[in-house]
Amino acid sequence: MENQPVVELRDVTKSYKQGALDVPALRGVSLTIGRGEFTAISGPSGSGKTTLLNLIGALDVPSSGSVVLEGHDLSKMSRTQLATLRRDRIGFVFQAYNLVPVLKAYENAEIVLALQGVGAAERKQRVTALLDEVGLHGLEDRRPDQLSGGQQQRVAIARAIASDPAVILADEPTANVDSETAERLLALMEKLNHDRRATFIFSTHDPRVMERARRVVRLVDGRVESDNVRS
Repeated sequence: MENQPVVELRDVTKSYKQGALDVPALRGVSLTIGRGEFTAISGPSGSGKTTLLNLIGALDVPSSGSVVLEGHDLSKMSRTQLATLRRDRIGFVFQAYNLVPVLKAYENAEIVLALQGVGAAERKQRVTALLDEVGLHGLEDRRPDQLSGGQQQRVAIARAIASDPAVILADEPTANVDSETAERLLALMEKLNHDRRATFIFSTHDPRVMERARRVVRLVDGRVESDNVRS
């Protein structure tokens, strides 16, 4: 069901050391995101957006409070368990694409499935269909430097959803592409959200992302200032 919780943050704080100072990034954030949501985390620079995504993605740990993914409290998991969780249940889309330069588009898209031990024949079937779905048919053998920024981001999106994760975290995914390409990428992610019921959480400054999102959570100074759901 769409309202089934996928991510729960319970009174989460996060501070970073700067010399002898503790600098707060998040201050008591509580948030629940359900399956199938298309949610934007907005706010000015320094508001805590990327910190929030890093905590949800098990790339960082809170100073206090808890982050729960599909019922699992991340603070109670070992490093090995967290690594497996990131591989199997979380997809990442970064503004800098983070593709492996020496690998072809097909190979970049299949990385997670290969790490999961999915057989070559099944990988080929799934990845070929996925690259078609994201509009990269015929470009499977191109390396990142042979693709446009928008095409590279499509490869990154394909990689993020290949394993059918619980949630896709997209950190400023439209930041490095032009307006037309950004609109096409957003339309693609919206379609994947609808067709696959993939849960997307964006960190963004981009008003185009916020216009398409069905829920916009605004952070200011590490706190939730507003949480608006479109009917």
